[in-house]
Amino acid sequence: MASVFTKIINREIPGYIVAEDDSFIAFLDINPLAKGHTLIVSKKEIDYFFDLEEDVLAAMMVFSKRVALAIKKVTHCKRVGVAVIGFEVPHVHLHLVPMNSMTDINFANPKLKLSKEEFLEMTHHLQAAIK
Repeated sequence: MASVFTKIINREIPGYIVAEDDSFIAFLDINPLAKGHTLIVSKKEIDYFFDLEEDVLAAMMVFSKRVALAIKKVTHCKRVGVAVIGFEVPHVHLHLVPMNSMTDINFANPKLKLSKEEFLEMTHHLQAAIK
């Protein structure tokens, strides 16, 4: 059965997509720790991050860097944190989280409740910053 991420990749369900290439897609996390919290997802449905082939893993990090630089520019955060958790959805992904302190990337923190308009605004700002 296809993961929820595969359904976003295939446009079967909506997602706030900020960047995409042949191998990866970046979209906003719908339960963000901070405005701009973005997921980087492999288009190939693999469960475990470290099962990726080395060249794919390297390419994912290069793709992530482009998105992270845009997040930093748009959100004016001090850093963009990177986290690989892997329990939420059985599909390789990493989190890019805008941070101003170490506690900003604590996944036990309450998640933000953003409106559709706020998600769309952030999507457009990130898309513009990535181009």
